[in-house]
Amino acid sequence: MSRVAVIRIYSSKNDTIITATDISGAETLSWSSGGRIVDADREEGKPYAAMQAASKVASDLKNLGVDQIIIKIRAPGGSKSKIPGPGANAAVRVFSRAGFRILRIEDVTPIPTDSIRRKGGRRGRRV
Repeated sequence: MSRVAVIRIYSSKNDTIITATDISGAETLSWSSGGRIVDADREEGKPYAAMQAASKVASDLKNLGVDQIIIKIRAPGGSKSKIPGPGANAAVRVFSRAGFRILRIEDVTPIPTDSIRRKGGRRGRRV
Protein backbone atom coordinates (compact mmCIF):
# COMPACT_ATOMS: atom_id res chain seq x y z
CA MET A 1 0.00 0.00 0.00
CA SER A 2 1.33 3.41 -0.94
CA ARG A 3 0.90 6.37 1.34
CA VAL A 4 -0.35 9.67 -0.08
CA ALA A 5 0.37 13.09 1.42
CA VAL A 6 -0.93 16.55 0.55
CA ILE A 7 1.74 19.26 0.24
CA ARG A 8 0.41 22.79 0.77
CA ILE A 9 2.78 25.50 -0.47
CA TYR A 10 1.96 29.08 0.54
CA SER A 11 4.23 31.31 -1.49
CA SER A 12 4.20 35.09 -1.21
CA LYS A 13 6.79 37.68 -2.14
CA ASN A 14 8.19 37.67 1.40
CA ASP A 15 8.01 34.03 2.54
CA THR A 16 7.34 30.43 1.52
CA ILE A 17 5.61 28.05 3.93
CA ILE A 18 5.41 24.32 3.12
CA THR A 19 3.10 22.04 5.09
CA ALA A 20 2.65 18.30 4.51
CA THR A 21 -0.55 16.71 5.82
CA ASP A 22 -2.31 13.40 5.46
CA ILE A 23 -4.99 13.08 2.78
CA SER A 24 -7.74 14.42 5.06
CA GLY A 25 -5.67 17.43 6.15
CA ALA A 26 -6.29 16.67 9.83
CA GLU A 27 -2.78 15.53 10.76
CA THR A 28 0.34 17.54 9.95
CA LEU A 29 3.19 15.23 8.95
CA SER A 30 5.88 17.90 8.49
CA TRP A 31 6.27 21.61 7.88
CA SER A 32 8.99 24.12 7.18
CA SER A 33 9.35 27.67 5.93
CA GLY A 34 11.90 30.00 4.42
CA GLY A 35 12.24 31.78 7.75
CA ARG A 36 13.56 28.63 9.42
CA ILE A 37 16.32 28.30 6.84
CA VAL A 38 17.83 31.77 6.36
CA ASP A 39 18.67 34.48 8.87
CA ALA A 40 17.94 37.63 6.84
CA ASP A 41 14.28 38.61 6.48
CA ARG A 42 14.75 39.64 2.85
CA GLU A 43 15.91 36.12 1.93
CA GLU A 44 12.82 34.26 3.21
CA GLY A 45 10.89 34.41 -0.05
CA LYS A 46 13.80 33.50 -2.32
CA PRO A 47 13.94 30.19 -4.24
CA TYR A 48 16.99 28.98 -2.29
CA ALA A 49 15.15 29.15 1.05
CA ALA A 50 12.12 27.42 -0.49
CA MET A 51 14.31 24.63 -1.89
CA GLN A 52 15.94 24.00 1.49
CA ALA A 53 12.57 24.00 3.26
CA ALA A 54 11.11 21.62 0.66
CA SER A 55 14.06 19.24 0.95
CA LYS A 56 13.56 19.09 4.74
CA VAL A 57 9.86 18.25 4.28
CA ALA A 58 10.73 15.73 1.54
CA SER A 59 13.20 13.89 3.77
CA ASP A 60 10.65 13.77 6.60
CA LEU A 61 8.06 12.29 4.23
CA LYS A 62 10.54 9.69 2.93
CA ASN A 63 11.17 8.59 6.52
CA LEU A 64 7.40 8.21 7.03
CA GLY A 65 7.09 6.02 3.92
CA VAL A 66 5.15 8.47 1.73
CA ASP A 67 5.69 7.95 -2.01
CA GLN A 68 2.79 9.80 -3.67
CA ILE A 69 1.92 13.46 -3.17
CA ILE A 70 -0.72 16.01 -4.15
CA ILE A 71 0.58 19.58 -4.34
CA LYS A 72 -1.63 22.59 -3.60
CA ILE A 73 -0.04 25.99 -4.31
CA ARG A 74 -1.50 29.14 -2.75
CA ALA A 75 -0.65 32.81 -3.26
CA PRO A 76 -1.81 35.51 -0.80
CA GLY A 77 -4.98 36.10 -2.87
CA GLY A 78 -7.98 38.20 -1.94
CA SER A 79 -7.08 41.86 -2.47
CA LYS A 80 -3.37 40.97 -2.50
CA SER A 81 -1.28 39.22 -5.17
CA LYS A 82 -2.92 36.34 -7.03
CA ILE A 83 0.44 35.13 -8.38
CA PRO A 84 2.55 32.73 -6.26
CA GLY A 85 5.97 33.98 -5.22
CA PRO A 86 9.31 32.80 -6.60
CA GLY A 87 9.63 29.98 -4.07
CA ALA A 88 6.67 27.91 -5.31
CA ASN A 89 8.31 26.72 -8.53
CA ALA A 90 11.55 25.84 -6.76
CA ALA A 91 9.71 23.83 -4.09
CA VAL A 92 7.76 21.80 -6.67
CA ARG A 93 11.02 21.05 -8.48
CA VAL A 94 12.54 19.68 -5.25
CA PHE A 95 9.62 17.30 -4.68
CA SER A 96 9.79 15.96 -8.23
CA ARG A 97 13.55 15.39 -7.95
CA ALA A 98 13.15 13.66 -4.59
CA GLY A 99 11.43 10.75 -6.30
CA PHE A 100 7.82 11.33 -5.29
CA ARG A 101 5.03 10.47 -7.69
CA ILE A 102 3.09 13.74 -8.11
CA LEU A 103 -0.59 12.93 -8.59
CA ARG A 104 -1.88 16.48 -9.01
CA ILE A 105 -0.75 20.11 -8.84
CA GLU A 106 -3.54 22.57 -7.97
CA ASP A 107 -3.73 26.31 -7.52
CA VAL A 108 -5.91 27.02 -4.47
CA THR A 109 -5.42 30.80 -4.29
CA PRO A 110 -8.55 32.52 -2.94
CA ILE A 111 -9.93 34.74 -5.70
CA PRO A 112 -12.85 37.04 -4.88
CA THR A 113 -15.92 36.66 -7.09
CA ASP A 114 -16.77 40.29 -6.39
CA SER A 115 -14.25 43.00 -5.62
CA ILE A 116 -13.32 43.52 -1.99
CA ARG A 117 -11.87 46.63 -0.37
CA ARG A 118 -8.12 46.88 -0.21
CA LYS A 119 -6.61 47.94 3.08
CA GLY A 120 -5.48 51.51 3.45
CA GLY A 121 -8.67 53.51 3.90
CA ARG A 122 -10.47 56.00 1.70
CA ARG A 123 -7.43 58.01 0.68
CA GLY A 124 -5.08 55.05 0.34
CA ARG A 125 -1.78 54.46 2.07
CA ARG A 126 -0.18 57.78 2.87
CA VAL A 127 3.59 57.53 2.72
